[in-house]
Amino acid sequence: MRLRLPASPARPLLQKLITAGLDAADPYQAVLTSVSLNRHSLRVGRRTYDLSCVDRVAAVGAGKASARMAQALEAALGTRLEDGLVIVKTGHTLATKRITVVEAGHPIPDRAGLEATQQLLALIQGLAPRDLLFVLLSGGASSLLPAPVAGVTLTDKQRTTRLLLRSGATINEINVVRKHLSLVKGGGLALSTGAKVVTLLLSDVLGDDLGSIGSGPTAGDPSTFRDAVEVLQRYRCWHAVPVAVRRYLSQGRTGNVPETLKPGSRRLRSVQHHIIGNNRMMLEAVARASQQAGLHTKFVSDPIVGEARAAAKQLADLAKTVMEGPGNLKRPCCVVAGGETTVTVTGHGKGGRAQEFAAAAAFEIAGLPNTWVVALGTDGTDGPTDAAGAIVTGSTVGRAKKLGIDLRSSLNRHNTYPVLKALKCHIHTGPTGTNVNDLYLALLL
Repeated sequence: MRLRLPASPARPLLQKLITAGLDAADPYQAVLTSVSLNRHSLRVGRRTYDLSCVDRVAAVGAGKASARMAQALEAALGTRLEDGLVIVKTGHTLATKRITVVEAGHPIPDRAGLEATQQLLALIQGLAPRDLLFVLLSGGASSLLPAPVAGVTLTDKQRTTRLLLRSGATINEINVVRKHLSLVKGGGLALSTGAKVVTLLLSDVLGDDLGSIGSGPTAGDPSTFRDAVEVLQRYRCWHAVPVAVRRYLSQGRTGNVPETLKPGSRRLRSVQHHIIGNNRMMLEAVARASQQAGLHTKFVSDPIVGEARAAAKQLADLAKTVMEGPGNLKRPCCVVAGGETTVTVTGHGKGGRAQEFAAAAAFEIAGLPNTWVVALGTDGTDGPTDAAGAIVTGSTVGRAKKLGIDLRSSLNRHNTYPVLKALKCHIHTGPTGTNVNDLYLALLL
């Protein structure tokens, strides 16, 4: 990872804070901390497996961080790991020895993902009860594991995913629909193999709900077909999705199609889940780095969610309150927060939720001296762009006016990427190898 920030007096400090967060979210070290092998004794978290009773050990997975997780698992297990396959977002490939890494499309599933998922299913279907299967999951797995149910095509799922991503639905709501259109999600992967399963999860889901991370391929799913239909209706997508999708979900709602794997199922007795990292772990590391840098630090424990524009105002208002409120937290100070916002897209602009957050924040802090707001997607790609996010200051709006850049109009059209690029506000990291939601900072020096 090569972190590149906009030029400013705060750049060295911001570089230190962001790096501390990304280092803390590194899945390689997290896997090595969670998994260790001593002769025939395999430790995963607090559980120990006797590998003298295990015939084969294999690994599969998906997500933006799954290649980094695969590297670490290979280091931990050595030759005891026979083979495996993980699916990563295009551009996120890393070199591995025993586990094959395949690239596929994200956030819209593509043919490469479909074919890779078929290979993955063929591998795990060949495993038996005396085998042990590691499943490596991180953010992005939902899109990278397309396995449409009978009667629904990849094209149908692509259209449905596009509609939901632009609707303003939360990732959890989108995953409710995905799970009920998939052979893998909603516990489908666990049902597809006879092996004992150990799932390692780098969580990009606030609250770490096992059924939501990667759409829960090895977890019980409490949601129903009725819930999936209601999500599409709530966001006015029901009549826009393909007929095959409506037909299948309607059949499920009336009980003519089997439900997803439910919590308490007998199959889940031989499935272990272990969270190796999440948004809070990352934020705590940033807060420590902030304190060590001599900053008065406000750690926001509640995740920032909702529309990016409203969330940006929330963070800016909090920063102002910190400065002016009864706590009287004086400069220099840093407000550290995390979460995952949404953007209800109208039009065909180019950007992402972090860039939208930053552009909206620029108006909230306009005119404030020595003030910066950071919005960063920890995976290194914000929306379909090459930027990880952006940094704005109290002078960003004024600078845009001097340059003849209509920042407000671009924000209203959800076309933030071109203007933030012109203003040299972008953060670039390239693929970070991790994915634990977003990082938001308000820095007042």
